[in-house]
Amino acid sequence: MRANRLLGSALIEHNLVKFENLESANERLLELSSKGDFRQASVLSILVNETKVLKEEDVIHLAQEEQGLGAIDLRHYDVPEDIRKELDLPMCWATWTVPYDKEEDFHFVATAYYFSQAVRTYWEKKLKGPIIWQTTSMEVIADFLDRQQSDREAQTKSNILHPAPTT
Repeated sequence: MRANRLLGSALIEHNLVKFENLESANERLLELSSKGDFRQASVLSILVNETKVLKEEDVIHLAQEEQGLGAIDLRHYDVPEDIRKELDLPMCWATWTVPYDKEEDFHFVATAYYFSQAVRTYWEKKLKGPIIWQTTSMEVIADFLDRQQSDREAQTKSNILHPAPTT
């Protein structure tokens, strides 16, 4: 909820949405959250997909122009297995953010929620090192996380059907 609130405030501050639009989106956010629909409980998704008062491209463009972020499409990136195994999928969904690589002490992180200070602060504390932020769309994040969930479920099923031999 905090990530969504701070993102909404930043969207108003950057004149991307009006207060009334955000107020309406926040009401819908509470409704979705109360139903436990945390994947859809995204103020950005509501503003872009439901109320259509915001274009996600505008948010991505602002992150690139104002903050100097690059963009990444994780559908075309081979995320190392050790990083995929360590992903906290519920937290990635909650923050619309995915750590996708690490070189020496630098973490590479893709996010659709860069303008939420709560999101950046969470990942900075969790990863404990310098972060190179990249912007991406919610669709790219969702596709990536859906694949990770499917891979984990397939692995669990495989382990149940074919347990490792004991010695």
